[in-house]
Amino acid sequence: MIRNSETGDHILVCLSPSPSNPKVIAAAAKMADAFKATLTAIYVKPTNYGSLADDDKARLQGNIRFAEESGASITTIMGDDIPAQIAEYARISDTTKIVVGRSGIRRRHMWDRPPLTEQIILSVPDVDVYIIPDSVADFKQQKERFFSAGLMRPTLKDLLITILILAAATGIGLLFTQFGFSESNIITVFILAVLVISVITISPLYGAFGSLMSVLLFNWFFIDPRFSFHTYEAEYPVTFAIMLISSLITGTLANRIKLNARQSAREAFRTKVLLDTSQLLQKAEETDAAISIAARQIIMLLNRDVKVFPRENDMLGTGLEFCSTDYGENAPEPDKNENEIAEWVFRNRQAAGCRTEKYRDAKAQYHAICLNDHCYGVIAIRLNGVPLEPFENSILISILGECALALENLRNAREKEQASIIARNEQLRSNLLRSISHDIRTPLTSISGNADNLLSHYKQLDDDTLKQIFSDIYDDSEWLIDLVENLLSISRIENGHMDLNLSLEVLGDVIAEALKHVDRRSDQYTITVEEPDDLLLVNIDPRLIMQVLINLINNAVKNTPAGSRINIRSRQENGFAVINVCDDGPGIPDDVKPHVFEMFYTGQNKVADGRRGTGLGLALCRSIAQAHNGEITLTDNRPSGCCFTVTLPMSEVQVNE
Repeated sequence: MIRNSETGDHILVCLSPSPSNPKVIAAAAKMADAFKATLTAIYVKPTNYGSLADDDKARLQGNIRFAEESGASITTIMGDDIPAQIAEYARISDTTKIVVGRSGIRRRHMWDRPPLTEQIILSVPDVDVYIIPDSVADFKQQKERFFSAGLMRPTLKDLLITILILAAATGIGLLFTQFGFSESNIITVFILAVLVISVITISPLYGAFGSLMSVLLFNWFFIDPRFSFHTYEAEYPVTFAIMLISSLITGTLANRIKLNARQSAREAFRTKVLLDTSQLLQKAEETDAAISIAARQIIMLLNRDVKVFPRENDMLGTGLEFCSTDYGENAPEPDKNENEIAEWVFRNRQAAGCRTEKYRDAKAQYHAICLNDHCYGVIAIRLNGVPLEPFENSILISILGECALALENLRNAREKEQASIIARNEQLRSNLLRSISHDIRTPLTSISGNADNLLSHYKQLDDDTLKQIFSDIYDDSEWLIDLVENLLSISRIENGHMDLNLSLEVLGDVIAEALKHVDRRSDQYTITVEEPDDLLLVNIDPRLIMQVLINLINNAVKNTPAGSRINIRSRQENGFAVINVCDDGPGIPDDVKPHVFEMFYTGQNKVADGRRGTGLGLALCRSIAQAHNGEITLTDNRPSGCCFTVTLPMSEVQVNE
């Protein structure tokens, strides 16, 4: 469990088999949503849970499922003292609000114990308690004893409680004497008084004190001669000893039950911290995030200051402070040799510092965050001289293991990504070499053959043949130039070295200039240009946008039969300049469309002149469009053909008057 980072609120809702409990859960869920708070649903499972009716068990499970669906994390605690368990969990988990249903049981007599809601309010006065009205008044809840819980230390309040209980027991004993009750009944009253003292007081010392005082009071007030510690009969010392032993055993057992209940609440919270840590670390996408999650969960578990020394380039980096309290300018001084201790722990992968054999004079305890043979850093926990409990230490080691595993997974993911990048670059280079070797060979062979033909038979060739040869050489040269331009542009973009020379341009002028440099075979096609009445001004690199348009038009020329129509239309739409390059050719198959903008993808299609495309043109168009904060898409042209759409941000001209 981790608090919401914005509000810091933690809402605790109480679960029960009550038919109206879903109403309580729904109210708590609405509060958690309104306060942006963490929601925890707690159920105190009594020892007689097995005796519950099947209907009650089924209703309880339904309420638990409803709480989970409402976004609550479920916590179950064993114990019979429901208010004390809830109060203890609320204290150790820093709960800010408790939501509970109003009990149908009413306090009819002054000696009746208060309802559950009142007991919770008395136990945690610093927590806001919200009581949801219970519309089902006839639901019978099992009555549980409530006694306040707090710190394990003697207090004046508990001393007064002990004195009052012993006085009450003495008064009851005197009353029994007036009615002629036997001494065994009076002894039972004093043993009961010790039991009550052991349960409701904080320190176990009061139980022992009550046991001794019960024997003394019994001797003083009820054994002849009264008002003295002398006895006439020899068996009374044995009676006193048995009474003292019985009182001590009873008080010890009662105190042990109370401590077990408190420990159960603590262990439930700590276990939940561990489970939440595992879930949060699984969602971490960066090393810093994983370290921060682990540190803050340890603070929640131990309420101690934490400092993390992450690994950086095979050595420890600067320590990161995570404080459990806002000290302001009064932050405690760190260990003077903390870097030395952290380095030792990093090298030896063993705990050091406070309460250890190495550097035991340190204020903090240092642990390595390691998995297998790799150490990811060192974490220092300021103990302030108070050792960790065994269960706390076990949970701490588990959290460090979870953190190391998360860091290991992140490292593996980075290495896998780097390997994937290397493999992709190798594949790109392989595809490039294969494509270039194939596609350059054809025009170079044609140029070489035509040049050899001219050298050998120039005088024998007529003018038409010479013109055709020169035209072929020119076309092959232009194709090679376009290929080299695309390769250079792709290389600059992939390496992040492409600098845009932006200038304010009229889009119609850029289109007109691009048409002057398209494939010479475009004369065999019907190319139309549609422009809006208003000028479209765009802030672009005109050379690159011209290259996009040339590639799109040449792509249409190469992949459609002669005589096809190619339409170029520009317009303004939602603050963007939109350019459509459409043809009425055979179109592009649906299974090919998702891949047309991938580098080196050709679809295994032959273009109109018999050459195979390199798969660079459309990939380059997409990269250039994205570099201009635009995009390029492919759609079908009705009734046939395809349409490429380039979208570029518009620019406004400011006129200074």
